[in-house]
Amino acid sequence: MTSDLIRLEPVTAGNWRDCAALTVHEEQRRFVADVTYYLCMCTYGDTWQPLAAYRGDTVAGFAIWGVDDDGSRWIGGLVVDAKHQRQGVGRELVRQLRERLIAEPGTPNVALSYQPANVGARALYLSMGFAETGETEDDEVIARWTP
Repeated sequence: MTSDLIRLEPVTAGNWRDCAALTVHEEQRRFVADVTYYLCMCTYGDTWQPLAAYRGDTVAGFAIWGVDDDGSRWIGGLVVDAKHQRQGVGRELVRQLRERLIAEPGTPNVALSYQPANVGARALYLSMGFAETGETEDDEVIARWTP
């Protein structure tokens, strides 16, 4: 998949419903919240910003990003719709967002976290150069990418 097949756009009044309609496979539901939960975190919290991942004119994925106290940028709430999985959408979404975030001045690294049992996510992130640091956040393993 090439980067021109996926584009990241802000979540707006015009596309939030398409984001909220994203669903994952049943066996993945224990690893991610519904997109509506992530949208509420963005709306009512002060940390996270939402992005829609478009494939053509269709919202195929979603992620949130934020800035930590140490300046590191975080990727969270990554959801790829079940119909678009295993086609490179998640990898390209993470790649584009990682590149966008690391380009911000003063960013030491890009971090994300996942549950240890989520072997698919772990394999993807490690294959993209994220490294587990030994840190944890609640019940999740933290991995960071440094250019």
